[in-house]
Amino acid sequence: MPSTPDVLIIEDTASLLLVYEKWLKKEGILADKAITGSDALAKLRSGTYRVTLLDLQLPDMSGQDLLKIIREEAIPTTVVVITSNASINTAVDVMRGGAYDFVVKPVSEARLITTTRNAFERHILKTVVADVQEKTANIREHGFIGKSPAMLSVYKTIEAVAASAIPIFITGESGTGKEVCATTIHSTGPRKKKPFVALNCAAIPKDLLESELFGHVKGAFSGATNDRIGAARSADGGTLFLDEICEMDISLQSKLLRFLQTGAVQPVGSDRVLSVDARILCATNKNPTVEVAEGRFREDLFYRLHVIPVQLPPLRDRNADIVEIAQSFLSSFGSDEGKDFKGFSAEAEDVLMRHSWPGNIRELQNVVRSAVVLNTGEQITAEMLNLNQVDPLLFSKTAVASGDTARGGVAHTIGNLSLTLDLEQSFAENERLLIEAVISECDGSIPKAAKLLQLSPSTIYRKREGWEDV
Repeated sequence: MPSTPDVLIIEDTASLLLVYEKWLKKEGILADKAITGSDALAKLRSGTYRVTLLDLQLPDMSGQDLLKIIREEAIPTTVVVITSNASINTAVDVMRGGAYDFVVKPVSEARLITTTRNAFERHILKTVVADVQEKTANIREHGFIGKSPAMLSVYKTIEAVAASAIPIFITGESGTGKEVCATTIHSTGPRKKKPFVALNCAAIPKDLLESELFGHVKGAFSGATNDRIGAARSADGGTLFLDEICEMDISLQSKLLRFLQTGAVQPVGSDRVLSVDARILCATNKNPTVEVAEGRFREDLFYRLHVIPVQLPPLRDRNADIVEIAQSFLSSFGSDEGKDFKGFSAEAEDVLMRHSWPGNIRELQNVVRSAVVLNTGEQITAEMLNLNQVDPLLFSKTAVASGDTARGGVAHTIGNLSLTLDLEQSFAENERLLIEAVISECDGSIPKAAKLLQLSPSTIYRKREGWEDV
């Protein structure tokens, strides 16, 4: 039996107080008693009662008034109301007032015990959730949004690994926030005041990746006009984030493994070996075990990196977070554009919740940005949301991967614009068609078009100048 009371019984009928106390004691539950609201309030403010059994009819105040004080002062107890009034209105009122449950007099022993145990379970669960949310609040401040169970699990893992120096392997679909995860691990750990250096292994030609990673000396190869220290040495004392690690050429993987084993790098063209202290984080949108099985990723390197895995859930598995994330984007883009959007209509929220989001958070970002740029008003309505727009970045990657010579055509929409890209044309021709069409849709405004295309206005001006020279 516990040495301190877990339950406070508030009841002005002395005989009932004794009966309730006796029933609870038989179950090993120790209880305190209070006859008046003022006595109960003093005990609640000074004690730690997980559950409070509250009679609504008290001599000095109503139970509803006491319940209101408990809620306003955030007294950490779960309240079960005991009432002689079995009306639905009373039940609704006390539940709205913060009660967990209610029972109607006369109360049976079995009903009282069952309800009290259920209240205990609810109190424990609420405490655990509050503890997790408090511990992860700092993590969410670094860029993550959402409190869904899937994300709370991610936050908990980040919190556990941030202080360590061991490698972290982040996986997840494109657009799920893998770099945000990496920067959060760095920013909440002991290396946060040291450099965070990100290197995208898919964005650099394989014959230049070694130099980008480990550096080179002047004259090491054609075009090496100066020494370069490389990403690894730039991250000394801090964190090196290798994004799209599975795109690294297998011949370079052995040199990365040696770096992980020795903590030393050898710049291209140099015979010097230099020590580096950098924590390694890596990420991929592929299944690394499949890459290992098919011989594209070294097994020994995989096990060296895959010490702590962090799997980021796709947006479709975070349904409870979608509107919160969208609202965050709306506030940011509305401020950037000088628009006064307050939120989303109920129909728009429903559209957002029902969409499958194959492009994940990046797709949601594009949809909200497009709606803000192309519309005005106080609310984003369902009609303003275009869920079939092309992501220019994904289009560019697809075109490059297909060698700009894929056959056929594909229809795309951006904003209110629909167009068909002819993949028998070169990528450059389709790029020009896409950019000019979006500029036209934005009434000739290059800044607006740049927003939709996620390009800088200067990039569009430069491309248009090049087209005029052709």
